[in-house]
Amino acid sequence: MSTVSERDLLEAAQRGGDDAFGRLAGPYRSELHAHCYRMLGSAADAEDALQETLLRAWRALPRFEGRSSVRSWLYKIATNVCLRVIERRPRRVLPVDLGPAANPHDGPVEPMTEAVWLEPYPDERLGFGSGLASPEARYEQREGVELAFIAALQHLPARQRAVLILRDVLGFSARETAAALETTSVSVDSALQRAHKTVDQRLPEQSQQATLRSLSDGALRQVVQRYVAAWESNDVDAVVAMLAEDAKLAMPPLPAWYLGREHVASFLRSRPLAGATRWRLIPVRANAQLAFGGYAWDEKTQTFTPHALDVLTLRGAQIEEITAFLTPGAFGGFGLPATLPSEATSS
Repeated sequence: MSTVSERDLLEAAQRGGDDAFGRLAGPYRSELHAHCYRMLGSAADAEDALQETLLRAWRALPRFEGRSSVRSWLYKIATNVCLRVIERRPRRVLPVDLGPAANPHDGPVEPMTEAVWLEPYPDERLGFGSGLASPEARYEQREGVELAFIAALQHLPARQRAVLILRDVLGFSARETAAALETTSVSVDSALQRAHKTVDQRLPEQSQQATLRSLSDGALRQVVQRYVAAWESNDVDAVVAMLAEDAKLAMPPLPAWYLGREHVASFLRSRPLAGATRWRLIPVRANAQLAFGGYAWDEKTQTFTPHALDVLTLRGAQIEEITAFLTPGAFGGFGLPATLPSEATSS
């Protein structure tokens, strides 16, 4: 794109140039993938939607007249692909969306297979900085993948969700958004007002990006080191010392979640940190937040195997929420190894 104009690439692609379409659409793959994730709440679904978007764009290329930018055209296709996906399945949720907090003394609960769970998103897929997408954007691009934001989006009707993302995250104008959704600017403005009302009620006062910026690099390193050390030594008290008084712990696909430092401590003490399991943690980044790949010792294979991907929500230097995704299959998307040897350490 630096040596040839987008118009030249478009014309070459429309003539059937071997790699012109790939060069034309390639620079937008990462941001389109993130867009599909915001719409769908699933990295796997986002990948499928991205591939469908590129296929539809390639097929429609001869009919593209260039009245909008290639980027706007691709976003229009991607948005409508996602809207069709949403029509076919229920919204994605977190355990806190399903009911009140559980009592840790009630015993174990079974996973819910009928629920469609929100999934974590690897920062490596983002492919952009932390600033606004355009002057018209309301949210930073990294704020637009935070767990709380993605969870709030899932409570919106599909078209309101699309409007809010296009307008507030990507900074599309009302006219561009209306063109993407084949509606009017008046309808877009009305949908955006309704979407704001729903989302604003569900978002915290301060984003995780603002929280992370408020902490020094040293303070963040200390949070990471303390969390890893606490888990790897099965030290419940050390974990609890990091928690806010009203901390939450959720573990999709388990429907139960726990509220309050004491209840979280009781659960940890009776289950994962009871001392029966050895742990190793690898720090990663998910949803533009601190996260850890948690590995549990497997006697059969004599290795540490993937168990949970913990995404932390901070309030200052305290942990406000731990969302532990019990989905070992997600580890590969974060570049995490399939197993760790017995001598593995977090360092």
